[in-house]
Amino acid sequence: MPTNRQILKEKVATYASVLLDGAYEAGGQDAVLEVRDQAERILRIARSNMDLSDALEDSSYTPEQRGQLVRNLFASSNPVLVDVLAVMAEREDFALLSRVWASYGEQLERKLNVTVVDVTTVVELDDHLREVITKKAEADLGTNVVLREHIDKSLLGGILMSANGKRIDASVLSQLESARNVLKLSTDGGEC
Repeated sequence: MPTNRQILKEKVATYASVLLDGAYEAGGQDAVLEVRDQAERILRIARSNMDLSDALEDSSYTPEQRGQLVRNLFASSNPVLVDVLAVMAEREDFALLSRVWASYGEQLERKLNVTVVDVTTVVELDDHLREVITKKAEADLGTNVVLREHIDKSLLGGILMSANGKRIDASVLSQLESARNVLKLSTDGGEC
């Protein structure tokens, strides 16, 4: 007999699968990646706005009202994403969005053989460096890679990459932090 955890996992996978398949049918890989980015932004909005999250889970609203709220708030997003989010809100499953987003990323890699790699640097990547990073990531991950580039002046230099919940931090900021920690823990000489 299935447990609640199994049912929940299947529900999350179903939402993600419907979202991925619908986006792919509507616009191919570009639409799939667009939906991924939009879902990530919506997830950030939902996490930072408790009133919104509470309203989308509030059983005092009718399912239709919760669905309409999603349709109105996220009308500028991909229609497939809006439809899936509306169904989730109607069924009081909106709190599962972070799990659906994670499952979507897993299915994106499995079904389309594509991994999205977030790359953060101090300056914009040039074409040569972009190509080097893409080829290296494809060799390491064994999938096609799409780079999502970010600029963060606080890194001071170097690069920060993340994919599939794993992070490679080769930034100057993290190297300085490591050196600071090593020097702080050192007990060689000079002590009274």
